[in-house]
Amino acid sequence: MRKGVLEMCILSVISGKEVYTSDILKTLKKADLVVVEGTIYPLLSRLKNDGQLSYRWEESLSGPPRKYYQLTEAGQELLDELSKNWFGLLASVNQIMNKKNTPDENNC
Repeated sequence: MRKGVLEMCILSVISGKEVYTSDILKTLKKADLVVVEGTIYPLLSRLKNDGQLSYRWEESLSGPPRKYYQLTEAGQELLDELSKNWFGLLASVNQIMNKKNTPDENNC
């Protein structure tokens, strides 16, 4: 489950802009989702190979060239589907949790 959520979060971070890997890691860390590079690089590679991401190289003044990722149309469609499923799951869990915290009408 965490893998699917992490994938959705990464796609969401990349959505709408080009992003460097360290920017993805910083954004995830700010949200208390601590992810190491050894986890994110294979996921980015798989998403790229599956056609969800594209990238471009940019020369850096302070080191090696940087790879900037962006969503493809297929990546945006995947993010939309994952988000729809996530919010549906969230609503279902909230409904169950709220019933647990309210008196049952039959038990009054």
